[in-house]
Amino acid sequence: MKLNVERELAVLQKMTTAQLYERYAEISGEQVRSRHRAYLIRKIAWKLQALAEGDLSERARRRAEELADDSFVRSTPPKIRHAEATAGNLASKRVATVSANDPRLPPVGGALSRDYKGQRLRVVVLDNGFEYEGQRYKSLSAVAKAITGSHCNGYLFFRLGAGQ
Repeated sequence: MKLNVERELAVLQKMTTAQLYERYAEISGEQVRSRHRAYLIRKIAWKLQALAEGDLSERARRRAEELADDSFVRSTPPKIRHAEATAGNLASKRVATVSANDPRLPPVGGALSRDYKGQRLRVVVLDNGFEYEGQRYKSLSAVAKAITGSHCNGYLFFRLGAGQ
């Protein structure tokens, strides 16, 4: 019996995820762990095509296994960090220019203040970060985290919005 793969694909597009899950088990004889609809459709389509037109030969399977054993296979591409993509070290530029480039901050030596939970907070702007209660921090968010105990945007915490 010759399968009409295009017709079968049209039927798959109309099926629910649960139906696709069962259809894959029916065709392949094994359960699939995924319930991702597009993944199931691809798996079923590949299996239907293999049944209709023939699967890989044993020789091709052995060769694929040899190639896979001899090479390092990455499942995801490496992340290119912004610092590597640009010339120079972005991290050192960011620390050195914290206050010079951001118009929301007072000049070096100036202070930020805010009332929080009944006490007055005061943070001094340094040329390479911030100082709060004798401790130095690289970012305003780090200061806000030290104060609140949870991560939050330092500029929002100290109410330093673009229009403020």
